Amino acid sequence: MLYTQLYRFLKSKIDYTQDEIILDEKTKVYNLEFISSGNVLPGEDTCYCKEHDMKFEAYDDFHTEIGEGARLIDIKDSHIIENKRFILQIFAPVDKPVNDEALLLFHGFNEKTWDKYYPWAKRLSEQTNKTVILFPFAFHMNRAPHLWSSKYEMYELSNIRKKMFPDVRNSTLSNVAISSRLHTRPQRFIWSGLQTYNDVISFIESVKEGLVPFLSTETRFDIFAYSLGALLSEILMMTNSHGYFDNTRLCMFCGGAVFNRLSPVSKFIIDSKANVALYSYLIEHFDSHMKRNARLKHYMEEHAEGVHLSMMLNYGKNRAYRESLFRKLSDRMMAITLENDQVIPYYEVINTLKGVARDIPVSIDIKDFPYPYTHENPFPVNSKYEEKVTENFNEIFNKASRFFSK
Repeated sequence: MLYTQLYRFLKSKIDYTQDEIILDEKTKVYNLEFISSGNVLPGEDTCYCKEHDMKFEAYDDFHTEIGEGARLIDIKDSHIIENKRFILQIFAPVDKPVNDEALLLFHGFNEKTWDKYYPWAKRLSEQTNKTVILFPFAFHMNRAPHLWSSKYEMYELSNIRKKMFPDVRNSTLSNVAISSRLHTRPQRFIWSGLQTYNDVISFIESVKEGLVPFLSTETRFDIFAYSLGALLSEILMMTNSHGYFDNTRLCMFCGGAVFNRLSPVSKFIIDSKANVALYSYLIEHFDSHMKRNARLKHYMEEHAEGVHLSMMLNYGKNRAYRESLFRKLSDRMMAITLENDQVIPYYEVINTLKGVARDIPVSIDIKDFPYPYTHENPFPVNSKYEEKVTENFNEIFNKASRFFSK
């Protein structure tokens, strides 16, 4: 089956309304409700760290005024219901009603639907016989209010934004919601990232407690991560909460570099104003923000996941420690990069994973597809290069599947 045919077939078959969807004789899809604890997101008067039994007063350490249109998207993060209660879509082998091998699949920045990942998940499940969990980041995919994907509302917001910031680059209907939210409060990148991290750990714990009927309490988890999903994966692997990732194998596709070596300004990701705000907050002035914000300082310095997130923001921060961790993990990590990737360049993935001396033995494969592609769209649908797209899709996922099957 050609890639476009597979994409169309899966898009037509999968929705969120059925508990179980039989795709064919090999694969089924479960829709499983998940409830996030929401314990780190800002929005409340006080915030509590259960792990250290500490209470923090709310402190909004950065807020840029971006105009009247922001009322549509600049709402309290902890109050967004769609982000708290959502559906996990899970691809499972038909012949394994209870599986003890699973694979977490993480997506990229500012994505709103899982459509492009359905062929990826099905292929990985078929070829590895693992159960594949499509896990959404906080405020992404089906964890965001429908309003943020409304063409009419986002058109209005985009017009307001372009009038307010005439020099903004790559501001579009696709990225105006996330760009406006991060521009006004770039600290959201930290808190939503930590929330997603906690949600993943919570899901694994629910499996180990026997609360997911089609996964064994002894399930071992591997990870396939695309784009910014690689950043979350690296933090999970380095932190290794409760030893959950002792034997995890991680395959990164179009990802793996530290944050300040990315180029995310794109009509599909974020605009230039949001990028400047993020860089200013996370890289140039992050230490100053931590001095003023006791809660931020606590999570970045007293929580292992915060320590690892912090050093994955800036290439020069704790580089030796970061590289020592990658060296220990190197035999369980691999990266597949694209030569013409303009968002996460292959050489920055090499700089991060192989280290300054290029002596960390992480496997990195650099590909260059023989058709027009982008970071955001490595396998174009309805392309006149359909056979080449299918051939390269097969090559990438055959390689990933072999890695997971070792």
